[in-house]
Amino acid sequence: MNVAVDSGNTYSKIGWFDEDKLISYQTRLIWPDLIREIQNNLPDQIIYSSVNKPAEEFREALGLAIPVLDLSADIPVPIKKEYKTPQTLGADRVAAAAGANWLFPEKDLVVIDMGTCITYDLVDRTGAFQGGLITPGVKMRFAALHSFTKRLPLFEPVAVPDFIGKSTKEAIESGVMNGVLAEMEGIIERYRHISPSLRVVVCGGDIPFFESSLKPAIFVVPELVLIGLNRILRYNVALQ
Repeated sequence: MNVAVDSGNTYSKIGWFDEDKLISYQTRLIWPDLIREIQNNLPDQIIYSSVNKPAEEFREALGLAIPVLDLSADIPVPIKKEYKTPQTLGADRVAAAAGANWLFPEKDLVVIDMGTCITYDLVDRTGAFQGGLITPGVKMRFAALHSFTKRLPLFEPVAVPDFIGKSTKEAIESGVMNGVLAEMEGIIERYRHISPSLRVVVCGGDIPFFESSLKPAIFVVPELVLIGLNRILRYNVALQ
């Protein structure tokens, strides 16, 4: 049994795999719960990816003699990186791209991850990660409007509202949510100029707000990063 761990800025996700099959997964785990879940259900090996806690801290907290593969920039991955600065390429972007390429082989893909930031990455049909765009995430946009003004209050994400807001609250909600929707549709359309047949694969915690409103056809895969992490783990095991 393999375990894939994606530790984010606030919460962590964990997936349990039998070879390539995802058996179960959990999201929105805080650090102590993540450690406890693994200690209570011992895997054979673990792949670990984090934006804020180094692998050594994870190994120390775990306190178990289980192999842990740290997804660093130097780890071999089953996709090619056509990226000018591979050392700065986020592990979550790599994992999502690897997962999408595994699910949709030999297809041109745009991989969208709607987390703290929104990333739009092109993975071509040869399995090459070509790069993409990084924009502020939904909550970051609400926070920016509040932080950089004196009077605008802080609001939370909502389902895509009416376009014309009739109050300050509605106007902010429309500006952020409809703005993100327009951004996504526009960027997908720009990518279709590159490859008209490409598929759009989306993951991330904020996609439920937009899934029913997006006009282009999309494939929503909530566990995409975990699937990609497991593929990278199995790829490295095969190289040994």
